Amino acid sequence: MLDKLIQDFLIIWATIDPLGTMALFAALTAHLTPEKRKATAIKAIIYAGSVLLGAIIVGQIVLGAMGIRLVSFQLAGGIILFLFGLQMIFGSGSENANRDSEHDMAVFPLAIPATATPGAILAVILLTDNNVYPITAQIGTALIMLAVLGITLLLLLFSSRIIKAIGLGGANILTRIMGMVLAALSVELVMNALGVKQWMPGS
Repeated sequence: MLDKLIQDFLIIWATIDPLGTMALFAALTAHLTPEKRKATAIKAIIYAGSVLLGAIIVGQIVLGAMGIRLVSFQLAGGIILFLFGLQMIFGSGSENANRDSEHDMAVFPLAIPATATPGAILAVILLTDNNVYPITAQIGTALIMLAVLGITLLLLLFSSRIIKAIGLGGANILTRIMGMVLAALSVELVMNALGVKQWMPGS
């Protein structure tokens, strides 16, 4: 049981990627006041937690009932992530546009797909498979997931120091860098979903 919980923690940590989420959060919320940045961080984690808990409870049943395979879900998430990465790289809007849409920022992209990533959703569904794991193990996995989200929230709240250190110009550069990282990550998701990597030399 302990071995499974440790394994679950490592998998969920890797798929949520709290450090990467913190960097993205710092880049996207640099123009917000500290109060709005804190509120955005809390809402993003609440939304992400709701999505991941929903995936644990009914995700497997819903996808199965709709005839959607997990690989199709991963492929769709990769495409969406790639489009958002391009938007970050090329800067599709002004700072005023960002302010106009800040009420949505906690939902997209911070909660989904930055925190509740397609990989994280897939991971919690597979780690709580009703046909494999008993209810006690599933509860343990859910608690591990909530602990990782709690750590992520602390890192988001801590990100204000990063913003103070790099300034608005540095945040703009960080936005472009994180956009490239997200675009690369989306390519990995699509390649894994299509089974391309296994045919590539050195993969």
